[in-house]
Amino acid sequence: MDRPVTEADLEFERVPETDQSFENALEKAHDGERLTVDDGIELLTTGTDVEGIDPVRKERVLEAADRRRAEVVGEEVTFVANLNNNVTTACNVGCLFCNFKDAAHTFEASAEHCSASTRAAEPREDHDGGTAGFTKTPAESREIVADAVERGIYEVCSVSGLHPAFALDDEHREILEGYDDPYREVNYKPPEAYAVSPQTYVEQIEAMNVGGVHVHSMTPEEAYHARRGTDWSYEEVYRRLKAAGLDSAPGTAAEILVDEVREVICPGKIDTEGWLEAMEGAAKAGLGLTATIMYGHVENEAHRVLHLKRVRDLQERVDGAITEFVPLSFIHQNTPLFEHGVVSGGASRDEDELMIAVSRLFLDNIDHIQSSWVKYGDQGGLKMLHCGADDFMGTILSEEITKRAGGEYGEFRSFADYVEMITSIGRIPVERSTDYEQRRVIDPDDPPFGPQLGPKADGTPLLSEGERPLPADD
Repeated sequence: MDRPVTEADLEFERVPETDQSFENALEKAHDGERLTVDDGIELLTTGTDVEGIDPVRKERVLEAADRRRAEVVGEEVTFVANLNNNVTTACNVGCLFCNFKDAAHTFEASAEHCSASTRAAEPREDHDGGTAGFTKTPAESREIVADAVERGIYEVCSVSGLHPAFALDDEHREILEGYDDPYREVNYKPPEAYAVSPQTYVEQIEAMNVGGVHVHSMTPEEAYHARRGTDWSYEEVYRRLKAAGLDSAPGTAAEILVDEVREVICPGKIDTEGWLEAMEGAAKAGLGLTATIMYGHVENEAHRVLHLKRVRDLQERVDGAITEFVPLSFIHQNTPLFEHGVVSGGASRDEDELMIAVSRLFLDNIDHIQSSWVKYGDQGGLKMLHCGADDFMGTILSEEITKRAGGEYGEFRSFADYVEMITSIGRIPVERSTDYEQRRVIDPDDPPFGPQLGPKADGTPLLSEGERPLPADD
């Protein structure tokens, strides 16, 4: 979409109207029956027969979800010792909900402000978030991850912009360079066009595969970029990445899995079927998966529940490969959607709570629902643990995507933070592996608290007191 978004773009075919009643939907939820899309809409709206969110009905939905959570996973609240290592902010897709990316052309070697010596020193001209754009070489990625592994983390999560110089591997680069006009035809420019090259996806995955760390990377959108210009299947792409050390694929880039919404907020991205196809390809390659939703922008409740339905159906097709579902509340402050007046804000706290709750009730084949302290803050995130969520993310060590969109809740949570927060609501803190296969119940009376599940984790706190950032205000 090369023109501004108009009101006509927001006149959607799918609207939150049903012939179901709220009471019937809630009764089905209490009885553990599989919910329909209409059921989900009634619960998410607290009834289409009333305007706005009814506070009494909302609490009934939250109670049902919290009860289901207790039945499925008990009183444990899990978290993981992890690091975010995003490779590059260079991207030319232009999603309107995003302020993570920097225009790819500003990274070219001919761009005066994009020399190797300044690439991470100051914000790009087209970025308002106050955080410098960057591209990391595989060597730099390896150094970052190796240092974190020495500290005790055992998961690295990497999600990056779609840099035009990125290719899957050397064979893919050769194919891309064979096009008559690679940039126009397949969104490719050679590495020498840029001050710093990310090299290939395979080289980056190999670099991050250090010290037994679990590599969680390559979204469906990145997998599309890694096969552009070829007839390769997603399964083939993910198999090559798995051979390089990839362990699981994050189901981000999902946003809302309804094309009439995607055409407004991310017209340059893969469509719903493309996202689902990529996820199935990753599962066929033997990788674990997660799934997300990014809500609270232009979509309505019908779109949100259709998204849940597509994730639930996908989980059946991939034989349970999705380990967790992650609702992500739209952070609006520094995004084009907000700056252009398309949205006036993000989701309300009531909407956040209902999104978590209905995810728990609707996704009856996914055990774990995550509460994001990055999106909700510490206190808000704890409240979500009473709305159906049971996982509380990870230590992260560095978070760039939400921060650049205007997020205010910091980049790091220590094990001590987790133990204090989780026990404050009467729940049990549990360190987990990425795939939830390994778990360690933490005794709150036995400090100091640090990771123990990773190959180099020995219980030492990840950061010393002098290294720890100041706590964020909620």
